[in-house]
Amino acid sequence: MSSILTNNGAMVALQTLKSINSNMASTQSEISTGKSVANAKDNSAVWAISKVMEADVKGFKGISDSLNLGQSTVAVARQASETVTDLLTDIKGKIVAAQEENVDRDKIQTDIDALRDQIGAVVGAAQFNGLNLLANTDTTAGSGSINVLASLDRSASGVAASDISVAKQDLGSSAQAVGTRTTNTGGSNSAIADGATALAITFTGTPEAGMSYEVVAGGLAFSAPVQYVARDGDTLGDVTNKMVDALNEQAAIDEIDVSFATNATTGQIEMTNNTGSSITVATADVFQSAASGESDGTVGGGLANLADIDVTSQSGVDEALVRIEGLIQTAVDSAANFGSVQGRIETQSDFISGLTDALKSGIGSLVDADMEETSARLQALQVQQQLGVQALSIANQAPQQLLSLFR
Repeated sequence: MSSILTNNGAMVALQTLKSINSNMASTQSEISTGKSVANAKDNSAVWAISKVMEADVKGFKGISDSLNLGQSTVAVARQASETVTDLLTDIKGKIVAAQEENVDRDKIQTDIDALRDQIGAVVGAAQFNGLNLLANTDTTAGSGSINVLASLDRSASGVAASDISVAKQDLGSSAQAVGTRTTNTGGSNSAIADGATALAITFTGTPEAGMSYEVVAGGLAFSAPVQYVARDGDTLGDVTNKMVDALNEQAAIDEIDVSFATNATTGQIEMTNNTGSSITVATADVFQSAASGESDGTVGGGLANLADIDVTSQSGVDEALVRIEGLIQTAVDSAANFGSVQGRIETQSDFISGLTDALKSGIGSLVDADMEETSARLQALQVQQQLGVQALSIANQAPQQLLSLFR
């Protein structure tokens, strides 16, 4: 049945043409934007995922800048530590030269003083953007280390930032000064046989910057009490290890054949008698800052003993030779620690760079248009559009056929 009121063929052709035009508009949008998902209307789930990932990419760009800044800061500190190590090695050479009695020790001491001043200049200049990792005598909480933003960790519960902690390595030469020490944590009067381990020393509590610790072992004929002032960030283990180093150094200076070590199980400092005969420790008193929190000591630099090096006398030469070994080890440890952290930051920086590229690639695979496929689809749609227009034209001409029936 034919009708001049209802043209079914035209309606079908018109709906087909509308569909083709809609698809063509979508395809042209993909070509112009380069995206198959340009907004939430196109695909809300994929669009939401892509936006979250794009936000992470922005964050990782900021992290990359943070890592570059941290790497530069640590590199400056490492280079300065290595330079200080070289200068201390030069000082050791001067000290060894001073062992010979037929030399002008005063002139050697002048050279040592010049090298010591140069070490101070190097440490003072070892800063990047105002941050010096070779100075750690502050008593402000948190001064013992810095954090370098390293990553954003996304999980189902949200996003958390992770850091790389960089511990400061003090190579300053400022002197320490112990403050109030009112707690006597023990003493002993005992005979220690050759080869025996005794004289257990225990420190307690939580160290704070400025807290003072001291061991007075009169029976060992130490020429001076062994002292240490805790710096910010020190744990009880750090204090114990520092005191062990200081006790061994003092024993070497006073030429007493005993050695100290930290008991890995108890955390106590233990002394081993290596003298070849039994010795009696008349007093071995251990002091630490009061439990109430006395923190009035002055924190010393890591190279504080550098000021005590004096080769103008034979006894001074002998003492200097012992002290310089510990100072060199302190500088070497500092350079090694900074080198290790710098390597970690560089590795993290490379990882963040690769991760950023991977995220960008992932976002692209979600929302970018396949231009080869889109181009082919556009060509096909253009042909379909032409055919649709032709079909609609034919359908619109159908009622004209009815006029022939009325002639």
